[in-house]
Amino acid sequence: MELKAIIVEDEKTSRDILKNYLAKYCSKVNLVGEAENVEEALVLIRNNELDLVFLDVEMPYGNAFDLLDKVGDRQFETVFVTAYNQYALDALNAHASYYLLKPISIDKLIEAVDYVSEIKEKENNLQQSVLKPVNKQVHGKITIPLQQGFEVLEIKDILYCQADDNYTNIFLKDTKKLVSKTLKYFEEILTENGFARVHKSYLVNVNAIVEYRKGKGGSVVLSSGKQIMVSPSRKKELLAFFR
Repeated sequence: MELKAIIVEDEKTSRDILKNYLAKYCSKVNLVGEAENVEEALVLIRNNELDLVFLDVEMPYGNAFDLLDKVGDRQFETVFVTAYNQYALDALNAHASYYLLKPISIDKLIEAVDYVSEIKEKENNLQQSVLKPVNKQVHGKITIPLQQGFEVLEIKDILYCQADDNYTNIFLKDTKKLVSKTLKYFEEILTENGFARVHKSYLVNVNAIVEYRKGKGGSVVLSSGKQIMVSPSRKKELLAFFR
């Protein structure tokens, strides 16, 4: 994947060397700007949705850590590029993805870029997916994508899901979430957790049902008071939960 990046470095020669290396050996990096001090870097960071910042430690009028403090919460990864190895621990504490010493090793630079690329790809995949955690200690949860990451939901707190074209509304006890996935997608994930497709538009948490009312297909009443019609073709499947 492409990585939108900037270089923050006060020495022009060092910037040029890094630019040349990136252009020649790291084609996935799209360099969108350069800064030679903290203030210039802040402008670039605030005006671009960046994936990666190559960051020198020592700069005029502040250092790399001052810059990161001013940025606050950030979505980009950082690769420190410096001539001084005494900042390695500080870089680690600042959650740097990589620490490169000058003169820059091309192999290490490629390694750093590949590492960041892998991180961003995983983040992007999470934002496009609804996932069940694979760790047994977090059994009973799913995640739904958010713009800045994902939110973890307790499956037991979901009352029902309602189709909305290619989206799904997830209704919880006190709120609802709109997710850009089809109801069929959630049916495949949640069926093994006690959910039944009672209608083409509804997927219901069977544990939330407090009443079944007879009829051609009948209807179910949930603990929230919501009444949902049951399709005749789905009636047998639903009643099988209560034998």
